[in-house]
Amino acid sequence: MPAQTCEQLTAKKCLPCEGGVDKLTTEQAEVQNQELTGWEICHNGERIRKQWTVKHFMAGIEFFNAVAEVAESEGHHPDLHISGYRNVEIEIWTHAIGGLSENDFILAAKIDQLPVTLKS
Repeated sequence: MPAQTCEQLTAKKCLPCEGGVDKLTTEQAEVQNQELTGWEICHNGERIRKQWTVKHFMAGIEFFNAVAEVAESEGHHPDLHISGYRNVEIEIWTHAIGGLSENDFILAAKIDQLPVTLKS
């Protein structure tokens, strides 16, 4: 899979995945991840993660509500974490294949378009 820009990714829709799709190699994931801002590859190349420090607890909840809307419309659901009342983190991977697919990068690019009130 050649790397796609954020614009190309956000123009796509996540495709249903029930398995039977090859997960991206670590090299493919690293190349694609270079097109995103602030996401890191983790869990031995099987997930991507991004962290934010938001202004206050409700800013995190509002951000997660927006993420939930996008995730539901895409049919692709990330793990959402909030700790220390203002530290938010999202992890994305394709559960059905136990690793990364194009869907994960589509969702990450769409999440990056959402407003988030960061700590100044």
